[in-house]
Amino acid sequence: MSRIGKKIIEIPKEVKIELKEGVFTSSGPLGKVSKRIPEGIVLEMTDSSVSVKLKNDNPEFEKFSGLTRTIIANSVIGVVKGFVKDLEIIGVGYRAEVKNKILVLNLGFSHQVNFEIPDGIKIAVEKNTLLKISGFDKELVGLVAARIRELKKPEPYKGKGIKYSDEVIKRKVGKASGK
Repeated sequence: MSRIGKKIIEIPKEVKIELKEGVFTSSGPLGKVSKRIPEGIVLEMTDSSVSVKLKNDNPEFEKFSGLTRTIIANSVIGVVKGFVKDLEIIGVGYRAEVKNKILVLNLGFSHQVNFEIPDGIKIAVEKNTLLKISGFDKELVGLVAARIRELKKPEPYKGKGIKYSDEVIKRKVGKASGK
């Protein structure tokens, strides 16, 4: 079993956990997250902790122990603290705004791009060019951030586009003039 899979997950008092038919559910002040547990994995639950064990010593399921433990730990953390991803919009005339449950983006196209915000996700726009994507499901927050970034990836010459706030764009030198 992996080292990560052997670690015990501590459960805060405000989080309620349950396991039914192979689905782990954690609910807390921010929301409720349900994740499916792989077949070869067994969870040992107490009032204040959860540990991941293997049903049998099948090496096929050993690789899932660390993954399962991390997914469960993230769902417990998410319903208490939540997760945030920051995106920056770089470019002249590029901006964003939220109208109802739709993110409206001006990205240099001849039309506005509308992105529907899924349930469980909040998007805050600061200074028209900084997006704060937050939610209690880490997987969903990352997926929404990746889909928004996919609308206009940063290009390597001027760096225009949508990028993660901690992402470094590898810049290229433009064409040299031939004199």
